[in-house]
Amino acid sequence: MATKPVILAVDDDAPVLRAVERDLRAQYAGDYRVIGAGSGAEGLEVVRELTRRGDTVALFLVDQRMPVMTGIELLTEALPLQPEAKRVLLTAYADTDVAIHAINEIRLDQYLLKPWDPPEERLYPVVDDLLADWAAAFRPAFEGLRLLAGRWAPRGHVIRDLLTRNQVPYAWLDPLEDEGRRLAESIEGGADPALPVVLLPDGSVLRDPTNRDLAAAVGLSTRAALPFYDLVIVGAGPAGLAAAVYGASEGLKTLLIEREAPGGQAGTTSRIENYLGFPSGLSGGDLARRALAQARRLGAEILSSQEVGAIRRSDPYRTIALDDGAELSCQAVVVATGVSYRVLDVPGARELAGAGVYYGAATTEAILYRDANVGVIGAGNSAGQAAVHLSRYASRVHVLVRGAGIDSTMSAYLVEQIAALDNVELHTEVSTRQLHGSEHLERATFTTADGDLELPLTAVFVFIGQQPRTAWLERVVACDGRGFIMTGTDVASGHGWNLDREPSFLESSLPGVFAAGDVRHRSVKRIASAVGEGAMAVQLVHEYLAQL
Repeated sequence: MATKPVILAVDDDAPVLRAVERDLRAQYAGDYRVIGAGSGAEGLEVVRELTRRGDTVALFLVDQRMPVMTGIELLTEALPLQPEAKRVLLTAYADTDVAIHAINEIRLDQYLLKPWDPPEERLYPVVDDLLADWAAAFRPAFEGLRLLAGRWAPRGHVIRDLLTRNQVPYAWLDPLEDEGRRLAESIEGGADPALPVVLLPDGSVLRDPTNRDLAAAVGLSTRAALPFYDLVIVGAGPAGLAAAVYGASEGLKTLLIEREAPGGQAGTTSRIENYLGFPSGLSGGDLARRALAQARRLGAEILSSQEVGAIRRSDPYRTIALDDGAELSCQAVVVATGVSYRVLDVPGARELAGAGVYYGAATTEAILYRDANVGVIGAGNSAGQAAVHLSRYASRVHVLVRGAGIDSTMSAYLVEQIAALDNVELHTEVSTRQLHGSEHLERATFTTADGDLELPLTAVFVFIGQQPRTAWLERVVACDGRGFIMTGTDVASGHGWNLDREPSFLESSLPGVFAAGDVRHRSVKRIASAVGEGAMAVQLVHEYLAQL
C-alpha cells in the first residue's frame, strides 16, 4: 500500500502546533499523514528525511515568526527538496506585508491570519482548495495507463498533450530506453518508436489510436446521451466552459462538445497572472480543470474528442451534425470554438511539426528541453508566458519577434519578467526563413536587417497570429473577411437576417446561434472577457427561447 503524502505543520509555539495538528488530522487523516515540527530547523530536517525516503510533502503550513529560522526562510530551504508542495504561511496581522511579498518571492500559495478559528470557515476551505490543486498534478508510483512512444514521434506528442489536458494520469516511456525497451519487448510485435502504443490498465493494447478511440478507452464520453438538448455549446475554452456552467446551473439541458481538450488555447498556458481573484496566478490547466468540474457538478454533459461538422436550420430547432455521422437537435447553440495559431510556411516546418516544432505553449513538452536551446516565435502574451515557463528548464530561450519590441504587444508584467531573466534573449525585427533537422529540429535560420541569423535550437514554440475555427460554418452564419463570426448590430442589416426583431448582442446571422469568446468578430482577446461572454450568452439564450 502506498505511503500517504504528508501535510507538514511547523510552529515553535507548542500549544499552537498541537492545535493545528489536531485540526488538520480531524479533517485530512484519511488521505494524508499530518506531521508537526517545533522549529524551522526541525521542520527542515523532517523534509530532508522525507525526501531521502522518497516520501512526498503535499502541503507546508508554516508559522512566519519563529526564532533562528523564519517561515519564509524555511520554505526557501525546503522547496528545492519538495518543489511541488503547496505552501501556506501562518501570520499575525502585522506580517501581512511580508506574506504578500512572499507570494512573488517564493510563490507562496496562501497566508492565514492566526487564530484560524473556526477551522470550518477559516482553515479547511483554503487547505481543501490547495490540496485539490496539488492532487491534480501529483503523480504517485504508477500502475495505470502507459504510453510507449519515441521522443520525436509527432503522434506521441499529440497523445501526451491530449492525455495531459484531459487530466488523464499516464506514464510515458521511450521504447529506446531501458524501461521502455523492456516493456516494448513484452508486447507481441514490439513497438515502433515512430508510432505510439498505449497500454491500458486492463492489459489491452492500442496501436497508434485515434484521439476519439483513446478518449473512449480512458472513459471520456464520446457519444451524446440524449437526442435533444436545450443548449449545445461547441468548444470548451473559457467561453464555452462558462456557458456550460451557467446553462446547466439555470436548468437548461446542456451539452458541451470539445474536439481536443478542455481549456482551449488558455488551457495550454503555463501561467496566468492577471486573472481576477488569483493573486498568485494559476495555470490554464488549473483553470480548465476547475471549470470543467464545476460544469459537470451542475449537470452539464461533456462530449470529448468530437468535432461538429455542420449546423442545419430545422425551425424551431437547430440540428448539429458530428463528423462521425451522428446528429442531435437543440433549441440554441453557442459557438465558442476560439482560434488556432497560424502555421509557419517555411521549409522544414511541416516535416518537423511535433518533432521540435510546436504550435502554442505545448507545456507537456517543456520539461523535455531541460538544458537545451529553444525558441519562442511571437510577441503576444501567450508567447511571453511560454518564454517565462520554458526559462525554468531550458539553458537559453530565444524570443523572436517581427516588430521592434514587445512593449506594445505584451502585458507589462510579462515584459518585466522577461527582462529580468538572464537566460532569455529577445531578437527583434526577425522573420523565420528555414527550419533544419532530419528526425527532429536541430537549428533554425532567421532573416534580420543585418543578414541571416542561424541558431542551434532543439525546439521552437510558435505563436504567430490567430485564425478562427469557423470553416465548418461556411454559408451558415455571416463571418468577416478573416472568418470571425459577426454578431449583433454587425448582422442587423443584411447578412441574411430576416426577423422583425434585432439580433441580440452575441447572436449570429442565424437566429438561435450565438458566438462567444475569441471566435467572435471584434471580441476582446482576453480570458476574462471570454468567460464574461460565455455567461452573457446563456442569458441571451433564455431571451431567445422565451420568444419561440
